[in-house]
This record gives sequence, structure tokens and C-alpha cells, in this order.
Amino acid sequence: MYNLLAYIKHQKGQNEAALECLRQAEELIQREHTDQAEIRSLVTWGNYAWVYYHMGRLSEAQIYVDKVKQVCEKFSNPYSIECPELDCEEGWTLLKCGGKQNERAKVYFEKALEEKPNNPEFTSGLAIATYCLDEKPQKQFSAEVLKQAIELCPDNQYVKVLFALKLQKVNKEAEAELLVEEALEKAPRQTEVLREAAKFYQKKGDLDKAIELFRKASEFLPNNGYLYHQIGCCYRAKIKQIQNTGESEASENREKIKELKKQAIDYFIKTIEKRPNSLYAYCDLTELLEADERYQIPFSKELPDTERQQHRQQLQNVAENQLPQNAPNYWFCQGLIHKLNGDLLPAAECYEKELGRLLRNSPSGIGRFFLPASELEENSEEMGQGADISILGELPDP
Repeated sequence: MYNLLAYIKHQKGQNEAALECLRQAEELIQREHTDQAEIRSLVTWGNYAWVYYHMGRLSEAQIYVDKVKQVCEKFSNPYSIECPELDCEEGWTLLKCGGKQNERAKVYFEKALEEKPNNPEFTSGLAIATYCLDEKPQKQFSAEVLKQAIELCPDNQYVKVLFALKLQKVNKEAEAELLVEEALEKAPRQTEVLREAAKFYQKKGDLDKAIELFRKASEFLPNNGYLYHQIGCCYRAKIKQIQNTGESEASENREKIKELKKQAIDYFIKTIEKRPNSLYAYCDLTELLEADERYQIPFSKELPDTERQQHRQQLQNVAENQLPQNAPNYWFCQGLIHKLNGDLLPAAECYEKELGRLLRNSPSGIGRFFLPASELEENSEEMGQGADISILGELPDP
């Protein structure tokens, strides 16, 4: 993760910060992989060379190139080496990138396990990659790989919670909850464990517990828009729980729903502030602000017009000031704002532009019906791919 963070810092032009991340990576390797420090450091040393080269500090870059060369010569040939530890490193990196990279990550962990079949780290990586792919109907895998990972690495609480989520899917919720409780007891501050445990309780319907865990995770990751979005979704689900009792008209429940709706809106706005191109957060927020008839109580009476206008203004400010016009979903978000304000014709025009962007690379040429020729020619490949990646990025983490 320090190497990945170094890459991000370098891409942002923060090379000194990138070097600091690499120093932290190097210290971690020395501490956790003492017996394999050279092999495990190859990626970090290569990154040092890369950053120093782009900083124009060529003599320092050469030092790290030579370090890589010396290690590679011990095992293979200069500047190139194949070993399961490096395959594992590549697997973790791809796994952290998520989305379409999960399949490739799985291949690298499998390759590493061919050399060392019972390695706990490699098995855990394969189990996590497999779990991530399990969301696709055509990629169904058994829970055995997760079970094996727990047996080989019983201290990996994250894998334990993933196994619990798998058990929950096959109606073994009691057994699964014991695993979740154990994981939370042993890793009460590990954000990935908190997040996945929160998902478990969210699916179970214990929304208060889910909110508690998502909030705890957000304390450690205050810039993580996904966590805020899930908290907002939990508050919205609590509203539906009350509605399903048939008692939403009771005065005490009306007040409770009013507060829950306010909490949901606040967290959806937080999500958009952290992730301005969050398509689902815009949709969820708009749903709460615009459509009173979706619920069984008149929200227009529960939420004062001045407060509704404030939320709308917040939404518009984020969309206009934090979301550049060439960002994925830009026109969709602008359309939602126009719709929220009752300006249906401008909303339709924005939706047409978004459709044009999504369809601009279609071989049928349908995109020309929605966008002028100048926009069709401008950055077509980049925008077409960007929209797809943005939407995938908003799907719930496996």
C-alpha cells in the first residue's frame, strides 16, 4: 500500500512525499519480511529509481538500479526476476485497484501458489480475489478457498469476515455471526474488517449495528466517500423499516422519520463532497429531496422549505465547484439538479448530453444525435472509458 500511495503521490507531482512513502515501505519490509528483505524490496527499489529519475537526481536513481541488478543477478538475470513473492506483490496491487483487475489478481496469486502451495499470504490473496469475483453470476466459486485461507492464516480477520459473508449468503447466518464477532474482537480498529462486518449487519437488517461500524471505519478513513454513502443508505433503510410496520403516520414515528431523513441527506451530501462524481449518491440524494410521494408521509411538511433549499444549494455547489465539466457523469448530475429545481427542459438537455458521451464511441454513430460534432471529436476515447470506470467504481465493494 505504501508503494501504491507513492505512485499516486508521484502522479500528483508530490515526489518528496512519494519518497517518504517508499521509505515507509522499506521499513515495513525490513520489519515484516526480515528473511526475504532483498526479494521483497525489489518493487520498492524500482520505484525509488523511477521517482529519482523523474526528479532529475540520476546518481541516486542509479544507486537503486544497481541494487535491483545485484539481487536479480543472484537469482536470474540483470533487471529481471520471476519469483512467487513478486507475483504475490503484483496480485495485491491489482486487487487494490479493484474492478476489472480482480481476475488478473487471481491469476497472479494462483501462479505464486504453484511454487509454494501452502503459503498463508498467497492463499489469503487468492481467497480475497476469488471472493471479489464471486459477485459475478458467471464466476461462482465455492467457499473452500476462504476456509483454507483461514486454516493457514487464522490471524487474518479480514478473510474471516469474508467467509462469514459467504456463509450468510447460504443461510448460515448464526455460524457467520460468530465469525464476525470474533473478527471484531480481535481486530477492532482494522478498517477493512469494520467495513465488511458492517455489510454483514446491513444485510442482516441490524441497521443500527451497521451504522455504528461504518461510522467507526469512517473515523479512521475520514475521506472515504463509500463509507458515508453506506451510512446514508442505512438511514434510508431505517425509514423503510418504519414504513413497513404500517405505523409511519404515528406522530412519534413521523418525528423519527424526519430525523432519519435528515441524517440520510447529510451523509449523501458528505459522499458527494468526497466523491463529486458519485452517480449513486446523487441519485439517492435527489430521491430523498424531490419525491415526497415515494414515501407514506408528506415530507414537504416534515422538512421545512428553507431546509430543503439549503440541501439543494449544497448539492448544486458541489456539482458546480468540485465536478469539472469533463468529469464522468457531469451532465447526468447537472440534469438531476435541474430536475430537482423543476427545470425539466434543461434537465432533459443535460441527460441527452450524458447519453451522447456514453454512446460517442458506438459504431452505429448514435452519439451524433445527442452531441454536436465538435464534442464528439473531443477526447472521445477518454470520455467513453471514463464514464464506464466511474460507474464501476460506485458499485459496492465485494
